[in-house]
Amino acid sequence: MKTALWLYMFLFLAFFDLHAQYPVLTPFAISLGAAPAFIGWMMGIYALTHLPGNLIAGGLIDRHGSRRYIIFSLTAAGIILLLQAHVQLPWQLLVLRSISGFVLAFLSPACLALLASLSKDPVTQGKYMSGHGLVHTLASVLSPAAGAFIVANTGFSGTFQSLGWLLIFTGIMAFLSLPRQATETVGKKEAKAQPNQGTTRLPFSLRLYLFPFVIACSQGILFFEIPLRDSGQASIMSTGLLFSVISLGALVTLSMLFLNRYPPRARVAAGVFGLAISFYLLAAADHLPLTVTLFVLGLSKGLLFPALSSLFIELSGGTRLGRVFSLQSIAMSLGSFVGPIAAGQLRTIVSPYFIAFLMLMTVLLLLPHQKRVEPSATLAPETTPVSPL
Repeated sequence: MKTALWLYMFLFLAFFDLHAQYPVLTPFAISLGAAPAFIGWMMGIYALTHLPGNLIAGGLIDRHGSRRYIIFSLTAAGIILLLQAHVQLPWQLLVLRSISGFVLAFLSPACLALLASLSKDPVTQGKYMSGHGLVHTLASVLSPAAGAFIVANTGFSGTFQSLGWLLIFTGIMAFLSLPRQATETVGKKEAKAQPNQGTTRLPFSLRLYLFPFVIACSQGILFFEIPLRDSGQASIMSTGLLFSVISLGALVTLSMLFLNRYPPRARVAAGVFGLAISFYLLAAADHLPLTVTLFVLGLSKGLLFPALSSLFIELSGGTRLGRVFSLQSIAMSLGSFVGPIAAGQLRTIVSPYFIAFLMLMTVLLLLPHQKRVEPSATLAPETTPVSPL
């Protein structure tokens, strides 16, 4: 539990730092002379460069544990932010964002694998996933508005320098506090649990990763569109507050710990449906207050994300967690890359929110068919006894 508390604190600082950039990056790119299409590529390239990092991270985390990769990711991302404070041209921002996407690709699978390995009980693992989502959301409630406040008082350069030093400080704290032996033991257990296995072979269908792909794609569309509302004339402060409204909605459902008693698959279905309805309202119901729609969207996010992680843990049987969460991050990186680029190219033809609605409803229709993946778990008693992690 002590390791979990330390990890939650590091995650809070890291997520606070990263989410504080959301309302800042688009206006900063505009101030450099970037066009909306270029901004879409700038946001998308960050997700695209996640891919090689995610591919590398899975096997390394399973072999060596999570500690060193958490420290590396936090510290390197902080250094890049310090460099970002001195950017003067759009292409320089694009390059630094691409590098940042690579180094931060190690953070999420390393943290999720470490959290899932702290207990052998599936219910406790689900609570750890909810705790991860709760910390993430608490940080994202405060950080967008905080980022907008910092940039209003110190400018873009001062904001990036402050956030960069915060990440470096968090990396140093992780180096001093995360127990070395615990993460090394995790890596050894993972290696023993998967002898003679392929690097990406999993006990469930890879089609399940359509869910994180589509979810991330819709989120990329949302993060692209909100700062550009009112023809790009919306204030940074109002944009930051809107992102905080989403996080407040997520905080409500994440605080409902009794939801962990329900099967992960049912929670995933409810969360995807709630997201789809929210995006439909954003596209078609202009008369509804934007804050209300975004709050409902946040409620769905708070239900969905811990449920999705719990579903992958359940279906994987608790083994190869580095690869499981690495592939989840890859799917989300691809979605985050496609989302803003599609929004930037198609927003003059059709509402990007409606595209997100169609994708979410389509993947929701696939969920009943995904239940056929379960025979890998139900057939297990006939071959080998089912045991905890």
